[in-house]
Amino acid sequence: MATGAVAGPAVSFGEFVASRSVGLQRFAYLVTGNVEDARDAVQDALVGAYPRWTQVVRKGDPEAYVRRSIVNAHVSRRRRDGRESAWDPSWLEVAGPDNSPALLDAQLAVRLVTDLPLRQRAAVVLRFYEDRSYAEIGEICGCSAGAARVLVHRALTALRARFPLEDSDD
Repeated sequence: MATGAVAGPAVSFGEFVASRSVGLQRFAYLVTGNVEDARDAVQDALVGAYPRWTQVVRKGDPEAYVRRSIVNAHVSRRRRDGRESAWDPSWLEVAGPDNSPALLDAQLAVRLVTDLPLRQRAAVVLRFYEDRSYAEIGEICGCSAGAARVLVHRALTALRARFPLEDSDD
C-alpha cells in the first residue's frame, strides 16, 4: 500500500487509527519481533503523534511519520533496556493443517529477519513486505534514499550469507 493512501488532508486521528492500526501492528511486530513490544511501540508512536496530528497531516504523510515513530520507539526502548526482546513467532502458528504458501512465507520471513540489526530489519520489511520505494524507506527510517538502499543491500548480504543458494545447473 502506498503511503498517504488512507490519510489525506482531512483525515482525523481517529479515522487514521481505525483504518491503519492493524497494518501498523504488523509492521511493528516485524520490527520488534514480539507482540507486546509491537503493541508498546505502536502505542508510543500514536501517543506522540496525537498532540501534533494537525502538523503531522499538514506535512503530507502521517503513516510514514507514525512508522518512523514506531522504529524510533523501539530503538529508544532497546537502548534503555540494553537488550533485544526474544522473538515470539506464536502469532504465525495456526492450529490445524493450514500450511498455505502465504503462511509458510510469513513464517520464513520472520525467521530470516530475526538476527538482522533493527534498521536493516525495518528496511527489509518496508521494501519487501510493504513494497515501499527507497525514498519512502529513507523517510521512515530517517535517512536518505541512498542510505536506505545500503540498509537493504547489507541486510540481503547478511541473509545470503546465512542461507547460501545451492549451485544448480538451471
